[in-house]
Amino acid sequence: MPLIGDRQEQILDMVPCVMISVGGEDDVVQWNATAAAVLGVSAEQMRGRRLGDCPVSGQWERVGAAATACRQTGEQVRVDDVQFTRPDGSGGYLGLTVHALGAESGEVLILGADVTARKAMEAQLRQAQKLEAIGQLASGIAHEINTPIQYIGDNVRFLGEAFEQLFAGLGGCEALLARCAAAGCTGAAAVQARLREGELDYLREEIPQAIRQSLEGTDSIAAIVRAMKQFAHPGVQGKVRVELGEIIEGTLTVTRNRWKYVAEVQTDLDRELGPVACYPSELGQVLLNLITNAADTIEEALGPAPTGQGKIVIQTRRAGDWAEIRVSDTGCGIPEDMRERIFEPFFTTKPPGKGTGQGLAIVCAIVVNKHGGQIALESEVGRGTTFIVRLPLSDEPEAGREKGVEDEHEATHSVRG
Repeated sequence: MPLIGDRQEQILDMVPCVMISVGGEDDVVQWNATAAAVLGVSAEQMRGRRLGDCPVSGQWERVGAAATACRQTGEQVRVDDVQFTRPDGSGGYLGLTVHALGAESGEVLILGADVTARKAMEAQLRQAQKLEAIGQLASGIAHEINTPIQYIGDNVRFLGEAFEQLFAGLGGCEALLARCAAAGCTGAAAVQARLREGELDYLREEIPQAIRQSLEGTDSIAAIVRAMKQFAHPGVQGKVRVELGEIIEGTLTVTRNRWKYVAEVQTDLDRELGPVACYPSELGQVLLNLITNAADTIEEALGPAPTGQGKIVIQTRRAGDWAEIRVSDTGCGIPEDMRERIFEPFFTTKPPGKGTGQGLAIVCAIVVNKHGGQIALESEVGRGTTFIVRLPLSDEPEAGREKGVEDEHEATHSVRG
């Protein structure tokens, strides 16, 4: 029997919060219009059914436990962050409060709201704070590494030049000893024998090679330090013009340990594109997410016993009024029914525990909201995926380099199969 009359039911359907009443056996008595809109299930489908039999999968056992506690104590019980998945596969989180309606009947009233957007914002804020903390740490480490690496590099170069001069002098001495020995000078042969014992020929070959390899190592460390400093650069209040290739190369350097075991990376950068107005640090976060996602899907496609490597290709080009960055992989691809949802907060194609569902949502927020750009994808199951990031070329850089309020404005993003 309905808990309230038809007129009151119409009024409750106008209330902009989830309202569900259940009987003593957790059977649904009332399911208002907001509950139907949020959960994707009509009142007709739910009335008389047990809450745990709801077509909406989720953490209903938590709600049932709260209802039992409410009946026993008569006090309201709060249930935060109840995860749910609608019949169409989309989902989110509810914040609910359970109230006792009648001690004898055991009826309780569940009031709440869809807190998915709030949860997404909180998750993005935590991610931003985490990246900021990592950035500050990376910047400090880069600064500390930079000075000793400069000392080492300068000293190794000095040693290289010094050994060249030393070997040149030894060459002259060897020539003089050879003439002395030919003239019968006493002791010349003994000195020649001593030099042969010192394996000068071996040292002439190996010392320059060792110095060359040491310089390559210091140059590599210096490149990593530069990439860390670039990636860790604090957010800017306004956009600045930078070469996209610099951001791409820096991000590839800091992510190298993630992709080098599973993929070969190729870059095809349009050097005539010129500097593009953007937020460099945030764009680096976009590329970091796309590159690590590409490595993840390639690793999944290769399986537990890979016989080769996949491929990641990063391209830049001008596309009309847009600067376009394309990140392609030879991974698993994305099924067509998932492509429209790929940028939704908390949605992930990865196994449980492998992904938070926030990476691509953050990518979309940075590209679309902060840069006024577009993001799209092209995918084929079993062959791979290409993410396309477009940044407007018409934007002018703004003054200021200190972290400040985001210049957010409306833009669109598209998802293409």
